[in-house]
Order: sequence, then C-alpha cells, then structure tokens
Amino acid sequence: MSHGSVLPIARRLAAGPAVVLLAAGLAGCGGGAVGTGGGDDGKKPVAAASSSSPSAPSPSSPSPASSAPQPAKSEPASAEPKGAEAEPAGDGPLRGKVVVIDPGHNIHNAEHSAEINRQVDIGTGHKECDTTGTETNSGYAEASFSLDVAHRLRAILQSRGAKVVLTHDGDRPYGPCVTERAEIGNKAHGDAAVSLHADGAEPGQRGFHVILPARVRGGAADTAPIVEPSKELGARVAGNFVKVTGSAPSNYIGHGTGLDTRGDLGGLNLSTIPKVFIECGNMRDAQDAALLTDGNWREKAAQGIADGITDFLHG
Repeated sequence: MSHGSVLPIARRLAAGPAVVLLAAGLAGCGGGAVGTGGGDDGKKPVAAASSSSPSAPSPSSPSPASSAPQPAKSEPASAEPKGAEAEPAGDGPLRGKVVVIDPGHNIHNAEHSAEINRQVDIGTGHKECDTTGTETNSGYAEASFSLDVAHRLRAILQSRGAKVVLTHDGDRPYGPCVTERAEIGNKAHGDAAVSLHADGAEPGQRGFHVILPARVRGGAADTAPIVEPSKELGARVAGNFVKVTGSAPSNYIGHGTGLDTRGDLGGLNLSTIPKVFIECGNMRDAQDAALLTDGNWREKAAQGIADGITDFLHG
C-alpha cells in the first residue's frame, strides 16, 4: 500500500477517536504471535508478524547487542522496580490520575550487551531483557528520541494535573528490563501507560502505528482485564496523533488503521494497567527521520499523545 493511499484513513482518524475505535476493533481481530525472537521494542520480527497486519519488514541492521542471548539468570536481590519520582499533581483535568511513561530503550544499552541480552520471562515465553533500539542514518538514536518525547509529554501531563511516573529517566546504566518496565507501571497503579518508540523499518515505509495488547494468558501474563481499555487508549492516542502532527498512519503495518495488535511484547503481556506502545515513525526513512529529528515536531508528537491520554482518562 502506498503512503498516498492511507491519507483518506488519516483524515478519518483526524475526524475523531470514535472512528479510530472502530479501526481498533478491526485490528484487534488478530493476535500477535507469541515467541522468543526479536526484542520487546515494538519492532516486529518477521516470524512473529501479527495476523492483524501485512508481513512486517525486517528491522534495521542489528547492533552489537543483538547477538545471541546470554543464559537466564536472576535479577539482583536489590533490583526493586522503581520509576522516576512522580511529581505532585496540581489542579487540572487530570488531577488525581497517574500516567506511566515508558521511554523505549536506554542510550547506554549497547555498552551492556550481556545484561540486556539475557532472557527474561514474559509469561508466554522468554525474550531479551531489553534491546538497543534503532537510529536514523545520521546516528540519532531511538533511545534519545524516546526520552526527549517522554520529557515533553511529562511536562504537558503535569500541567494538566496528572502524576507522572517514568520507567527510567536516562539515569540507569542500562534497561530497565521489559519485565521491570511493566512492573513499575503496575506498582504505580497507573490509570494509563504509554511506551514511546520509533521504528527501524525499510526506507519508503512511513508513518506511525500504535500497538495494542492481544489477549494472552500464561505464567504471570493475563491481559484479559486490560485488552478493551487498552484498545480505547490506543484509539484515542492514534486519533489525536493524526490531528496534532498531521502524520499519516503506517503504510506497512496495520492496514492503514494506525493500529496493530501484538501478543509477543513483555511490556504489554505483563501489564495490569491499560497500556499501549506507539511507534512514532520510521527512523530509517529519510522523510520520517526529518520529522523525528525536529524538536518542533517532537513537541507536536508529545502533544498528540497527551491529548489521546487525556481523552481516554476523561472517558
């Protein structure tokens, strides 16, 4: 599907979240495959492609940290999941609400390949603790992008009265692991959680997509209670992201809906609160990369995500 062919979809998305919610129902008909391959970063491994979208592109060239995983080992006894300190809520439409923001990856992950490649239990299988993420051809890292947008998003949500918890604030040597990212949100009793990413697909593959949790159950994973509210959260985020940024939904995942359903991501599988991932664009496409590296556009991206979260929390 060409990028131009999704523009009518984008206009329908921009018309309002109710339209997107219908699309979410269509996208949710298929669940992502559960497996052990590929990182828990929203980049879809070919073998784990969801039935709700066309065959996914191969991720960008692997980094040194994408080598074979290390044998499983336990977390250190002191590794109690802790998010960045939540600011006190002020007056505003989100007063009393708790929002968890999960900036994808960590800029130092590549320096700790053994730690991030070790396997962790996501309930339905095992995956890497974390991955390095991707980057633009000019070297702007996804981890830098996600943390920048997280800071902008935090400021907007706090101005609306929300308490905001970050899973990390660039203050850790690596990670946190995907299991801990989910647990931080659970322990915070968040009303909503969003994991921020940018994709590493082939050039020419453009646009954003929001990843929704599939209905999965196994081990510590049971997404049944969060599937429907997460679907609504994703629909609200997608609709507002179009409105504010003007970006079109992905032309390579989600059949032009901007929505995809996955069952192989630990950050979603282990969440007990409504949660979605957003891939804000493709860092390997020159046109998308021009947006992702633009501070003004990143502010719009944060605004669109914040508006989606606000709409969701207001019902």
